[in-house]
Amino acid sequence: MAVPARTCGSSRPGPARTALPWPRRGPRPGPGASGPPRPLLLLLQPLLLLPLLAAPGASAYSFPQQHTMQHWARRLEQEIDGVMRIFGGVQQLREIYKDNRNLFEVQENEPQKLVEKVAGDIESLLDRKVQALKRLADAAENFQKAHRWQDNIKEEDIVYYDAKADAELDDPEIEDMERGSKVSTLRLDFVEDSNFKNKVNYSYTAVQIPTDIYKGSTVILNELNWTEALENVFTENRRQDPTLLWQVFGSATGVTRYYPATPWRAPKKIDLYDVRRRPWYIQGASSPKDMVIIVDVSGSVSGLTLKLMKTSVCEMLDTLSDDDYVNVASFNEKAQPVSCFTHLVQANVRNKKVFKEAVQGMVAKGTTGYKAGFEYAFDQLQNSNITRANCNKMIMMFTDGGEDRVQDVFEKYNWPNRTVRVFTFSVGQHNYDVTPLQWMACANKGYYFEIPSIGAIRINTQEYLDVLGRPMVLAGKEAKQVQWTNVYEDALGLGLVVTGTLPVFNLTQDGPGEKKNQLILGVMGIDVALNDIKRLTPNYTLGANGYVFAIDLNGYVLLHPNLKPQSNFREPVTLDFLDAELEDENKEEIRRSMIDGNRGHKQIRTLVRSLDERYIDEVTRNYTWVPIRNTNYSLGLVLPPYGTFYLQANLSDQILQVKYFEFLLPSSFESEGHVFIAPREYCKDLNASDNNTEFLKNFIELMEKVTPDSKQCNNFLLHNLILDTGITQQLVERVWRDQDLNTYSLLAVFAATDGGITRVFPNKAAEDWMESPEPFGASFYRRSLDNRGYVFKPPHQDALLRPLELENDTVGILVSTAVEFSLGGRTLRPAVVGVKLDLEAWAEKFKVLASNRTHQDQPQKCGPSSHCEMDCEVNNEDLLCVLIDDGGFLVLSNQNHQWDQVGRFFSEVDANLMLALYNNSFYTRKESYDYQAACAPQPPGNLGAAPRGVFVPTIADFLNLAWWTSAAAWSLFQQLLYGLIYHSWFQADPAEAEGNPEARESSCVMKQTQYYFGSVNASYNAIIDCGNCSRLFHAQRLTNTNLLFVVAEKPLCSQCEAGRLLQKETHSDGPEQCELVQRPRYRRGPHICFDYNATEDTSDCGRGASFPPSLSILVSLQLLLLLGLPPGPQAPVHAQASRRL
Repeated sequence: MAVPARTCGSSRPGPARTALPWPRRGPRPGPGASGPPRPLLLLLQPLLLLPLLAAPGASAYSFPQQHTMQHWARRLEQEIDGVMRIFGGVQQLREIYKDNRNLFEVQENEPQKLVEKVAGDIESLLDRKVQALKRLADAAENFQKAHRWQDNIKEEDIVYYDAKADAELDDPEIEDMERGSKVSTLRLDFVEDSNFKNKVNYSYTAVQIPTDIYKGSTVILNELNWTEALENVFTENRRQDPTLLWQVFGSATGVTRYYPATPWRAPKKIDLYDVRRRPWYIQGASSPKDMVIIVDVSGSVSGLTLKLMKTSVCEMLDTLSDDDYVNVASFNEKAQPVSCFTHLVQANVRNKKVFKEAVQGMVAKGTTGYKAGFEYAFDQLQNSNITRANCNKMIMMFTDGGEDRVQDVFEKYNWPNRTVRVFTFSVGQHNYDVTPLQWMACANKGYYFEIPSIGAIRINTQEYLDVLGRPMVLAGKEAKQVQWTNVYEDALGLGLVVTGTLPVFNLTQDGPGEKKNQLILGVMGIDVALNDIKRLTPNYTLGANGYVFAIDLNGYVLLHPNLKPQSNFREPVTLDFLDAELEDENKEEIRRSMIDGNRGHKQIRTLVRSLDERYIDEVTRNYTWVPIRNTNYSLGLVLPPYGTFYLQANLSDQILQVKYFEFLLPSSFESEGHVFIAPREYCKDLNASDNNTEFLKNFIELMEKVTPDSKQCNNFLLHNLILDTGITQQLVERVWRDQDLNTYSLLAVFAATDGGITRVFPNKAAEDWMESPEPFGASFYRRSLDNRGYVFKPPHQDALLRPLELENDTVGILVSTAVEFSLGGRTLRPAVVGVKLDLEAWAEKFKVLASNRTHQDQPQKCGPSSHCEMDCEVNNEDLLCVLIDDGGFLVLSNQNHQWDQVGRFFSEVDANLMLALYNNSFYTRKESYDYQAACAPQPPGNLGAAPRGVFVPTIADFLNLAWWTSAAAWSLFQQLLYGLIYHSWFQADPAEAEGNPEARESSCVMKQTQYYFGSVNASYNAIIDCGNCSRLFHAQRLTNTNLLFVVAEKPLCSQCEAGRLLQKETHSDGPEQCELVQRPRYRRGPHICFDYNATEDTSDCGRGASFPPSLSILVSLQLLLLLGLPPGPQAPVHAQASRRL
């Protein structure tokens, strides 16, 4: 039957435009749902049966009927299957494997045994580092105890290697600042070391001192003096364990001494590295924290003081790790949270970002109300209905001063036990009485700090850690427990590492019978590179889709194939297991069990993202997990069902080895096809190369010197590689060599194997082979193993790139399928075979197969006065016919102008039709977030010539004598003076920023969207309703493929617009943090907590000093600045380390 003809003007308009989506009825079924088409489709079915209204005597075409299109679909299925059977060689390769049964053994992956062995190996590796840590910590405590403090120590008395010396020699500013220094700095020679990815010197340690600490101070010189003895312990540790990497002592004074010596990697801008702010130091120096920060925003807070407070809060947040919980509130007469967070939240990177942005919006007004601020803070800390650290509890108050001591609040909430420490910060220069602030801190086991200017922020927002460390020191050996950190980027170029940390305590006493010292000396750390841990895991025996992963108590991954941070940051890499994979309820359960330290095994159906991040597959996976003893980590193993067994070559016949090896020689490629070998670590002396031709050359040269059984080589990898070389050559001999690929318009045939061989035939086709030479790293290989039938993969195209160039028949479409066979009841999938279709030729063939031809050379003709069904060949001006893959990408089209768009997401080709397919559940959308991306920073706005962040006074201020003696003027002077020396704290040099990788990119979140086949498996017609511009379409899945066959009327009108579905990765702020914190993911804190000790001496709680500025000095200095006179020589301004040793 025919359908009504459509009219939309007298002639066909220009380029087709999309139409409005027709309304959806009810919810779309989820994955796995089935059932009849929607009621709307049933109502529309009669429309498909109405007669065609056509003028008498004229030929007319009708939209093809459903059974006709099903017939076309069967023809397409048969053609694809026939080509793959003839040229793919699946059956023949099965027989080849069976014929060579004597050359390999079938081995079994036993998940429980495997995961227990790997966990044991990792435990042993980390235990060796633990022993080295303990030797270092014990030695440091003894060295410091034996050290005699020298008040008159001089710089020339100390000889050490200053790791920043080479960089500072190139910096004229720092060179001028240190010109008067008499410290004897060693000059060392370095040798390249592949283990450290750096030049090192094993005979010495290196010292790094933060820029804002004066190297010649008495505290620093004494620290350098006693830590020098650690050099021998570092060296002895390496002798006992040559695999040790960086051994580091981070001192509470800010000094870092590390071994082996290597020059410091200083950024081009000022180096703000301070070991005390590194996550590994913070974790080792104190137990987890529940912190509430309250900020005074009353009207008395001047503009400059408020800016100092905002900066101080941000710096304070940077001292917190993922084991800590925090909230930030502002107060005047009332207290309120600065952000959407109404309770304590985990101090992770994304939550801290929310706080930092919210803090910038604080505005000063009203009167000071300490009571409101403290009551809010105590209520936050007493809320037991939320997840929190449940260890150290503290309140950090930033204010410009006040008289109220709020003793009644402390009596109500905190006395007599004083379980909450109170730290007070007097911000800005003022003449207020600071006694109440000192009293608050001293009465609540806290500390009082002053932040008069920007130069005091960093040091004073981190020294509270010394107070938190007191209970640890007093606990003695009980607190000497090694902790392992999250993954982070090593500052010295080692790559991704984890660090074992151990606190170092001050064992000295002030005198006979005096109380035990309660100061922490610092933290000892030893790095372990993730690559060293990965080497303990099985790689190639698990197959392309099997892998090992590990997580910590926060659920963050330590090991995972998707742990690939793209940016060069020094912040922890906190990728949650549920973000590394596609989250579902089963994985949430597995994650919880692992965090709890349980063992388990579970088979699940889950979604996985393809390696190229374009596709989603629903697969079966077996998860097995065990805890790694003596650590906070848990190890998991993931295997697909077909990964239970694998092949292990047994090539004892050396003659056969030589025979197969000859098929790797380029001289054999012309007759046997080109061979790509996976760039694996076959032998220790094999030189790696990104160019596979060069890598193969290096491999052949090495094999001429050693045998596959050499001890310096991985015999498993080498034997399997050589075996698969011979196996795939036999496929050439039996199938490919005698076939004419041009007969079926094929550009190439290929086979790839678990052993690392990819053979492409004929040899000339290798010139256009764009797939990875590592089969395990090729998307087509991994997807073929996970999917039954034939997997089509069009060339990858981005909407922003120019269309394909259809020249010299080089553009092809891959079609691949896995080779599966069984031996003795054991099923294996050791290889994938496929063909590469000639795009243009198969597009023409597609038209013919989807046509009403009855003869090969005769297209159907519709005579006068007859009614005919349209087809994809004759009526291609009116009928659109396409093949779309399971990701929604165009594979083939009957429209010649769309051939160069093959590989694009179909919404970019026909947004109207793709939306209809999605609305009809042919496709399901999966959205997720990539938290490892790197983005270019937003360029800062040019706000004038003044340094950023500095208060600029108005003319009225200059004319007001009161302003000159005010706190604002004095603080401004200090900032400007500090800025003369450390100008890059205020403004960035564009040239430096341009050449600095850290300035070029920053961490960001990218939203990923993929589509995959939905619940509809049936074939049916539907209509895209758009008034006179409505379009009929038919869609049907092709059996045994990942293709959808779609036939649709071409759009006649241009007034219908449709929303375009997006598939490409886009920049995002991520999921709404304010909502996420209401349903936090399960986690556990460290097993130990040291927040209280009855013997703690809290008498040292901070002392402040009022510094009233001199009017005459102020006026003189300000006039110098205002008149632009060059300042005379000035002594460097350094922050003294305020510690009592």
